[in-house]
Amino acid sequence: MRPASRQRIARGLSMVELMVGVAVGLMVVAGASMVAVNQLVENRRLLLETQVQQDLRAAADMVARDIRRAGYWGKAETGAWQGNDPNVALNPYIDLSPAEPGAPVEQVDFNYSRDPVEEDNAVDADREQFGFKRDGGAIKMLIGGAWQALTDTNVLEVTQFDVTVERETVVQACFKECPGGGTACWPTLDIRRITVEIAGRAVNDSAVARSVRDTVRLRNDTPAGACPA
Repeated sequence: MRPASRQRIARGLSMVELMVGVAVGLMVVAGASMVAVNQLVENRRLLLETQVQQDLRAAADMVARDIRRAGYWGKAETGAWQGNDPNVALNPYIDLSPAEPGAPVEQVDFNYSRDPVEEDNAVDADREQFGFKRDGGAIKMLIGGAWQALTDTNVLEVTQFDVTVERETVVQACFKECPGGGTACWPTLDIRRITVEIAGRAVNDSAVARSVRDTVRLRNDTPAGACPA
Protein backbone atom coordinates (compact mmCIF):
# COMPACT_ATOMS: atom_id res chain seq x y z
CA MET A 1 0.00 0.00 0.00
CA ARG A 2 1.43 3.37 -1.04
CA PRO A 3 2.16 5.92 1.69
CA ALA A 4 -0.07 8.95 1.69
CA SER A 5 1.58 11.95 0.02
CA ARG A 6 2.11 15.00 2.07
CA GLN A 7 -0.14 17.92 1.29
CA ARG A 8 1.79 20.81 -0.22
CA ILE A 9 0.64 24.35 0.61
CA ALA A 10 1.02 26.93 -2.22
CA ARG A 11 2.30 30.21 -0.76
CA GLY A 12 2.80 33.56 -2.70
CA LEU A 13 4.26 36.96 -1.78
CA SER A 14 2.89 38.81 1.13
CA MET A 15 1.67 42.39 0.71
CA VAL A 16 4.71 43.73 2.55
CA GLU A 17 7.13 41.84 0.29
CA LEU A 18 5.27 43.04 -2.79
CA MET A 19 5.40 46.67 -1.67
CA VAL A 20 9.14 46.42 -0.88
CA GLY A 21 9.83 44.94 -4.30
CA VAL A 22 7.84 47.64 -6.07
CA ALA A 23 9.64 50.36 -4.08
CA VAL A 24 13.05 48.96 -4.93
CA GLY A 25 12.09 48.71 -8.60
CA LEU A 26 10.85 52.30 -8.65
CA MET A 27 14.09 53.50 -7.04
CA VAL A 28 16.15 51.74 -9.70
CA VAL A 29 14.00 53.18 -12.50
CA ALA A 30 14.15 56.68 -10.95
CA GLY A 31 17.94 56.50 -10.66
CA ALA A 32 18.32 55.36 -14.26
CA SER A 33 15.94 58.09 -15.42
CA MET A 34 17.90 60.77 -13.55
CA VAL A 35 21.14 59.58 -15.12
CA ALA A 36 19.57 59.65 -18.59
CA VAL A 37 18.06 63.11 -18.06
CA ASN A 38 21.35 64.50 -16.74
CA GLN A 39 23.16 63.10 -19.73
CA LEU A 40 20.66 64.71 -22.11
CA VAL A 41 20.90 68.07 -20.30
CA GLU A 42 24.71 68.01 -20.30
CA ASN A 43 24.80 67.01 -23.96
CA ARG A 44 22.42 69.88 -24.86
CA ARG A 45 24.50 72.34 -22.83
CA LEU A 46 27.71 71.13 -24.48
CA LEU A 47 26.17 71.59 -27.93
CA LEU A 48 25.01 75.11 -27.02
CA GLU A 49 28.45 76.02 -25.62
CA THR A 50 30.13 74.73 -28.77
CA GLN A 51 27.73 76.62 -31.02
CA VAL A 52 28.10 79.88 -29.07
CA GLN A 53 31.89 79.58 -29.07
CA GLN A 54 32.01 78.81 -32.79
CA ASP A 55 29.68 81.69 -33.66
CA LEU A 56 31.72 84.15 -31.58
CA ARG A 57 35.01 82.92 -33.04
CA ALA A 58 33.66 83.10 -36.61
CA ALA A 59 32.46 86.67 -36.00
CA ALA A 60 35.77 87.68 -34.40
CA ASP A 61 37.76 86.21 -37.31
CA MET A 62 35.64 88.07 -39.86
CA VAL A 63 35.99 91.34 -37.94
CA ALA A 64 39.75 90.87 -37.61
CA ARG A 65 40.26 90.04 -41.30
CA ASP A 66 38.34 93.10 -42.45
CA ILE A 67 39.84 95.56 -39.95
CA ARG A 68 43.32 94.39 -40.95
CA ARG A 69 42.66 95.88 -44.41
CA ALA A 70 41.93 99.35 -43.02
CA GLY A 71 43.89 102.03 -44.88
CA TYR A 72 44.72 99.87 -47.89
CA TRP A 73 45.49 102.18 -50.82
CA GLY A 74 45.89 101.22 -54.46
CA LYS A 75 48.61 103.85 -54.97
CA ALA A 76 50.54 103.38 -51.76
CA GLU A 77 53.86 103.82 -53.58
CA THR A 78 53.07 107.51 -54.08
CA GLY A 79 52.96 107.94 -50.31
CA ALA A 80 56.50 106.68 -49.78
CA TRP A 81 59.45 109.00 -49.24
CA GLN A 82 61.53 109.55 -52.34
CA GLY A 83 64.99 110.57 -51.22
CA ASN A 84 64.74 113.77 -49.20
CA ASP A 85 61.52 114.95 -50.81
CA PRO A 86 59.00 115.58 -48.00
CA ASN A 87 56.16 116.08 -50.45
CA VAL A 88 54.38 112.75 -50.52
CA ALA A 89 50.77 112.01 -51.32
CA LEU A 90 48.47 111.46 -48.36
CA ASN A 91 46.59 108.19 -48.05
CA PRO A 92 42.89 109.05 -48.48
CA TYR A 93 41.88 105.80 -46.74
CA ILE A 94 43.93 106.25 -43.58
CA ASP A 95 41.13 107.61 -41.35
CA LEU A 96 39.99 105.33 -38.56
CA SER A 97 37.35 105.83 -35.89
CA PRO A 98 38.14 105.72 -33.04
CA ALA A 99 41.34 107.44 -34.09
CA GLU A 100 43.11 107.71 -30.75
CA PRO A 101 43.69 105.32 -27.83
CA GLY A 102 41.12 105.54 -25.08
CA ALA A 103 38.26 103.70 -23.46
CA PRO A 104 36.69 100.84 -25.41
CA VAL A 105 33.90 101.78 -27.81
CA GLU A 106 31.16 99.68 -29.41
CA GLN A 107 31.74 100.75 -33.01
CA VAL A 108 34.68 100.96 -35.39
CA ASP A 109 34.67 102.66 -38.80
CA PHE A 110 37.38 102.51 -41.46
CA ASN A 111 38.07 102.67 -45.19
CA TYR A 112 40.05 100.72 -47.75
CA SER A 113 40.36 100.65 -51.51
CA ARG A 114 38.25 98.10 -53.38
CA ASP A 115 39.60 98.78 -56.88
CA PRO A 116 43.39 99.35 -56.84
CA VAL A 117 43.57 99.10 -60.63
CA GLU A 118 41.33 102.11 -61.16
CA GLU A 119 42.31 104.00 -58.01
CA ASP A 120 40.92 107.55 -57.99
CA ASN A 121 42.36 108.57 -54.58
CA ALA A 122 38.87 109.20 -53.17
CA VAL A 123 36.78 107.20 -50.73
CA ASP A 124 33.58 105.89 -52.29
CA ALA A 125 30.96 106.02 -49.53
CA ASP A 126 28.96 103.15 -51.03
CA ARG A 127 31.83 100.78 -51.72
CA GLU A 128 34.86 101.70 -49.65
CA GLN A 129 33.51 102.60 -46.21
CA PHE A 130 33.22 99.78 -43.68
CA GLY A 131 32.56 99.29 -40.02
CA PHE A 132 31.33 97.03 -37.21
CA LYS A 133 29.07 97.72 -34.26
CA ARG A 134 26.79 96.05 -31.71
CA ASP A 135 23.12 96.74 -32.31
CA GLY A 136 20.07 94.92 -30.95
CA GLY A 137 22.04 91.97 -29.59
CA ALA A 138 23.88 91.38 -32.86
CA ILE A 139 27.12 92.44 -34.50
CA LYS A 140 26.42 94.38 -37.66
CA MET A 141 28.75 95.15 -40.54
CA LEU A 142 28.67 98.23 -42.76
CA ILE A 143 29.00 97.05 -46.32
CA GLY A 144 27.58 98.46 -49.53
CA GLY A 145 26.44 101.55 -47.66
CA ALA A 146 24.08 99.59 -45.36
CA TRP A 147 24.37 97.83 -41.99
CA GLN A 148 23.88 94.07 -42.22
CA ALA A 149 23.67 91.54 -39.38
CA LEU A 150 26.78 89.41 -38.97
CA THR A 151 25.40 87.16 -36.20
CA ASP A 152 22.06 85.36 -35.86
CA THR A 153 19.92 86.81 -33.04
CA ASN A 154 17.80 83.63 -33.02
CA VAL A 155 20.79 81.68 -31.76
CA LEU A 156 23.26 84.12 -30.20
CA GLU A 157 22.77 87.30 -28.20
CA VAL A 158 25.87 89.50 -28.32
CA THR A 159 26.23 91.20 -24.93
CA GLN A 160 29.58 92.93 -25.49
CA PHE A 161 31.49 94.32 -28.45
CA ASP A 162 34.44 96.42 -27.32
CA VAL A 163 36.97 98.00 -29.67
CA THR A 164 40.19 99.46 -28.25
CA VAL A 165 42.81 101.30 -30.32
CA GLU A 166 46.53 101.31 -29.56
CA ARG A 167 49.08 103.51 -31.33
CA GLU A 168 52.84 103.30 -31.38
CA THR A 169 55.04 105.93 -33.00
CA VAL A 170 58.31 104.60 -34.39
CA VAL A 171 61.08 107.01 -35.42
CA GLN A 172 62.70 106.18 -38.76
CA ALA A 173 66.48 106.49 -38.94
CA CYS A 174 68.10 109.05 -41.26
CA PHE A 175 71.68 109.51 -42.41
CA LYS A 176 71.78 113.09 -41.16
CA GLU A 177 70.91 114.73 -37.90
CA CYS A 178 68.39 117.54 -37.74
CA PRO A 179 69.60 121.12 -38.25
CA GLY A 180 71.20 122.00 -34.95
CA GLY A 181 71.65 118.32 -34.04
CA GLY A 182 69.40 115.64 -32.66
CA THR A 183 66.74 113.44 -34.17
CA ALA A 184 63.58 115.38 -33.36
CA CYS A 185 62.84 116.09 -37.03
CA TRP A 186 63.29 112.54 -38.28
CA PRO A 187 60.23 110.96 -39.95
CA THR A 188 57.94 108.63 -38.05
CA LEU A 189 55.55 105.78 -38.64
CA ASP A 190 52.33 105.41 -36.71
CA ILE A 191 51.68 101.74 -35.98
CA ARG A 192 48.07 100.99 -35.05
CA ARG A 193 46.65 97.96 -33.28
CA ILE A 194 43.01 97.24 -32.55
CA THR A 195 41.81 94.87 -29.85
CA VAL A 196 38.31 93.45 -30.29
CA GLU A 197 36.53 91.69 -27.45
CA ILE A 198 33.18 89.98 -28.07
CA ALA A 199 30.94 88.28 -25.50
CA GLY A 200 27.63 86.54 -26.03
CA ARG A 201 25.19 84.00 -24.67
CA ALA A 202 22.82 81.43 -26.07
CA VAL A 203 19.30 82.70 -26.67
CA ASN A 204 17.77 79.44 -25.40
CA ASP A 205 19.92 79.29 -22.26
CA SER A 206 21.36 82.51 -20.82
CA ALA A 207 23.64 80.47 -18.55
CA VAL A 208 25.66 79.42 -21.62
CA ALA A 209 27.95 82.42 -22.13
CA ARG A 210 31.34 82.74 -23.80
CA SER A 211 33.75 85.47 -24.94
CA VAL A 212 36.61 85.86 -27.42
CA ARG A 213 39.38 88.42 -27.75
CA ASP A 214 41.55 89.24 -30.74
CA THR A 215 44.23 91.86 -31.43
CA VAL A 216 44.82 93.04 -35.00
CA ARG A 217 47.78 95.01 -36.29
CA LEU A 218 46.77 97.22 -39.18
CA ARG A 219 49.01 96.54 -42.17
CA ASN A 220 49.00 100.11 -43.43
CA ASP A 221 51.08 102.39 -41.22
CA THR A 222 50.86 106.16 -41.34
CA PRO A 223 54.11 107.93 -42.38
CA ALA A 224 54.88 111.50 -41.38
CA GLY A 225 57.82 113.82 -42.09
CA ALA A 226 61.02 113.28 -44.05
CA CYS A 227 64.75 113.04 -43.48
CA PRO A 228 66.67 116.34 -43.44
CA ALA A 229 68.26 117.30 -46.74
